[in-house]
Amino acid sequence: MANETIGVIGAGTMGAGIAQVAAQSGYDVVLVDQADEWVRRGLKTIRAHLDRSVSKERMTAAERDAVTGRMTGTTDYGKLAGCALVVEAVNEDLGIKSGVLQQVAAVVAEDAVIASNTSSISITALAALVPDPDRVIGMHFFNPVPVLKLVEVVRGLQTSDETAATVREIAVALGKTPVDVADHPGFVANRIVMPMINEAIFCLSEGVATAEAIDEVMRLGMAHPMGPLALADLIGLDVCLGIMEVLHHDLGEDKYRPAPLLRRMVAAGRLGRKSGQGFFSYEQGK
Repeated sequence: MANETIGVIGAGTMGAGIAQVAAQSGYDVVLVDQADEWVRRGLKTIRAHLDRSVSKERMTAAERDAVTGRMTGTTDYGKLAGCALVVEAVNEDLGIKSGVLQQVAAVVAEDAVIASNTSSISITALAALVPDPDRVIGMHFFNPVPVLKLVEVVRGLQTSDETAATVREIAVALGKTPVDVADHPGFVANRIVMPMINEAIFCLSEGVATAEAIDEVMRLGMAHPMGPLALADLIGLDVCLGIMEVLHHDLGEDKYRPAPLLRRMVAAGRLGRKSGQGFFSYEQGK
């Protein structure tokens, strides 16, 4: 993949983070979203992160400009034609992701790798709707992408050895540590952390402790760098709900039932950091 182009679908938090890391690693990047406004917002977010790195002397202004110069934003899927790898990072919904992957498959070369950043949906199910499902794979990054090193590499039933090897190689080139996990609901990270977050929400709704106290217990008692409710706000409560619904549906066990308070928070539009209000309050966009 040396000197190849990486495509990223979705200019939100995860997509922008993946695009930034790829460009900083020397790849040309095509960032695609449905609306020009969303693309501009994603590129603006990346620029702000890079500007912060310059102000903290982690990179020079020339290095920042070189990174932004390697990125192209567009709403045109046709611009992905020359990409050797395309990573989708859109909403955690099987129908939406399947539609995106089908559009990608229609424009990229037959040997291009198509990856999903899904955090819980079956790669086998996604690949089933794409021609040449052997080139479809899960490449699950973690938020914030520029900081966290893990990439869960998820092989579907038909994913080829060559596809898996290519994705591991790219992950390393991006400064990440690829870890192979099986194609099961939630994979490893979310299979473990989402029920913890869900249980913390149950504790809050049942009056066991305040949100601040719950997070302090987990930080001080379990040495977690961030409490589960603050983590939920960082991930996005809508994303947490979507993952819990997949776990509950696919595994069929009540222990994965989403907390009613989580559903109410999402219905109210209190999605965490991205909306400015979740279990804690945030300055909008910070």
